[in-house]
Amino acid sequence: MDNILESLAFILGTTLMYSAPLIYTALGGVISENSGVVNIGLEGMMTIGAFFGATVGYYSGNPWLGFLVGGLAGGALALLHAIASVTFAADQVVSGIAINFLGPGLALFLSRMFFDGATMTRPIDLEDKIPRSLDKILTKGTFIEKVFNQYDTVYLAFILVAIIWFILYKTKLGLRIRAVGEHPKAADTLGINVYNIRYLCVFLSGVFAGFGGAAMSLAVVSNFRPTLISGQGFIALAAMIFGKWKPQGAMLACLLFGAAQGLVVFLGGTEFQVPSEILAMIPYVLTLIILMGFVGRATPPAADGVPYEKDSN
Repeated sequence: MDNILESLAFILGTTLMYSAPLIYTALGGVISENSGVVNIGLEGMMTIGAFFGATVGYYSGNPWLGFLVGGLAGGALALLHAIASVTFAADQVVSGIAINFLGPGLALFLSRMFFDGATMTRPIDLEDKIPRSLDKILTKGTFIEKVFNQYDTVYLAFILVAIIWFILYKTKLGLRIRAVGEHPKAADTLGINVYNIRYLCVFLSGVFAGFGGAAMSLAVVSNFRPTLISGQGFIALAAMIFGKWKPQGAMLACLLFGAAQGLVVFLGGTEFQVPSEILAMIPYVLTLIILMGFVGRATPPAADGVPYEKDSN
């Protein structure tokens, strides 16, 4: 019985740890697409956020500064997507794909510049990682401690879910965002600046994706490397769709994908002879299965992916 509880605690704790970066990034997708802009570029924004988070965290010794800069780096990359898709009405999917090439390429280029030609950043000291505020409060070795003694970025992710839900559904700004995503022309006639709303939401989506990447490089691991993100942005995008473009739904989907990753880590450390290649496939196979079975029944905002061009008359 003790072994079962210990295994369960390990899986649940790992689930929370791996879910947090996905939650940040999925929230970014929720914000952008509720305003009517498809953001396929979450993967690239997440990657650049992971690099800047690890780099600033290493050189400054301040993980929260690294976390903030990682978010701003993702936001800067998102502004390029906003310029292309909002100002120039370019195809949003093509622009997002370009961001997914630009983000990792820029991260590798800057890594070689800052770390003497290396494609990965130097490891961050354990005391310079994101702290665990509950570490001294929870009793060591208990089930509760093993599950909930998480990095602070985990709890911040859940707090942000509540904040984004409140903004989207309980404030005037949220009503305007959803109006722009459903019927931008009608919103425009009511005096809402469609371009400003979409710019703000796309920028925030990049900031949140950058937070997701920084949470990976400052908490889950302790450095940036080329394979760190490897599809996490696309999984977050799938979680957003599975969650019906709602913050709370995206959070639950991220927990599901995080549980798959937790199971992979657990099975990799047991005596079960499961090939590592099969274990590595589990989160991505789960993503495909969920999308194949669910995406047809999911309805995005009516104007999602449709460029808006103001009438000249």
